[in-house]
Amino acid sequence: MRWFVFGLFMVHAAPAIAQRVYSDNEAVALRCSNTLAYTAVALAGAGLIGEPEKEVMLGVTIRILDRHVSGTWRQKKAAMEIMRDRRDLDATLEDYQRNAAQCLQRFPIN
Repeated sequence: MRWFVFGLFMVHAAPAIAQRVYSDNEAVALRCSNTLAYTAVALAGAGLIGEPEKEVMLGVTIRILDRHVSGTWRQKKAAMEIMRDRRDLDATLEDYQRNAAQCLQRFPIN
């Protein structure tokens, strides 16, 4: 679980969205959600998974955000966009391969 220990990140979003700082468990949940969502979209775009599989992965992402990250949906979306923009696809896919199972254990959706 190497990447589960990392610092804070700030959400600097549009003026209508209050600035939000996520740390600790919530920051990890955001990273897990980003990894799952970005991977789902990339795999579906490459034809490696179908639309139903992509929708399941995106549904898991939403459940993790709903159950394990505080704030409004706008704040969560802004945080996900920042996370996505900080890492390229290769880094995200590596995270997915190393940590997807741990994400699901650490952030149950049931």
